[in-house]
Amino acid sequence: MENEKIKPLYGELQGYLSQVPVPKEPDEITIDASVWNQYNHSLDLLNEISEEDFSRFKIQPSKGVSGDYIPILWFRLKLAGLILHLHRKYFSDEQAPFTGMPTTVITQRQQENQAVQILLEVQSKIDEKINQFKEGSNEKTFLQKLKGTLASTSNISQLLNTIFTLANQNGISLETLSSIFT
Repeated sequence: MENEKIKPLYGELQGYLSQVPVPKEPDEITIDASVWNQYNHSLDLLNEISEEDFSRFKIQPSKGVSGDYIPILWFRLKLAGLILHLHRKYFSDEQAPFTGMPTTVITQRQQENQAVQILLEVQSKIDEKINQFKEGSNEKTFLQKLKGTLASTSNISQLLNTIFTLANQNGISLETLSSIFT
């Protein structure tokens, strides 16, 4: 029963964390007072519902020249720590938080985009070099076969494995391979 009362706050806290930007620098400060006040209010409700004391997760702003401030990283650390604590204590039978969170998906998309960019660069290099070699030469045969595999290549590891396998099958040394791609 206690879990059902805590669950909405647990979701709310995860929502806060998903919206707080990852800082570009460790001491970046852009958290508005309304944000940490709302967060601290949620902690007060959590203390009341759970009859526990979660005050150690409260945000206490520092005094600065231009007013109170909180480094984003500090806020994210407190918030993530509280979410993980609640998960372990009340919701350990559920999927762990942060699995498949937006930042994970964004990072995965960036890696996929980088892989596509590298594959396009390799394709371009093949197109540039393929006509420099005689028909039937090991180098031209290698480049033709490599070009044919690019469409089915989905990541950099697979690309490298294909390059080295085809080079070996076609008698291409590392030196020759290096000269093809420079």
